[in-house]
Amino acid sequence: MDYHLVATTVFTPLEYGAIGYSEEDANKKFGEDNIEIYHSTFKPLEWSYNDENLADSCYTKLICNKQENMKVVGFHYCGPHAGEVT
Repeated sequence: MDYHLVATTVFTPLEYGAIGYSEEDANKKFGEDNIEIYHSTFKPLEWSYNDENLADSCYTKLICNKQENMKVVGFHYCGPHAGEVT
């Protein structure tokens, strides 16, 4: 069984979800020069109506393999509904 392809979610007040390789594991498997990392912070639409949450409080990271036409080999998400997003 290849467990790195099993989605995982941690149900805390701000949920976390991940699938695929971590950044460290991708560096070991594909080589540091062969991966591209994309980071993004954002505010979910459902929080845009609440004035108390003004900062970008959610985070996502994509890990892509350059050798396979930027194939996504890792996805990490911290925000609401992580179980559904992941």
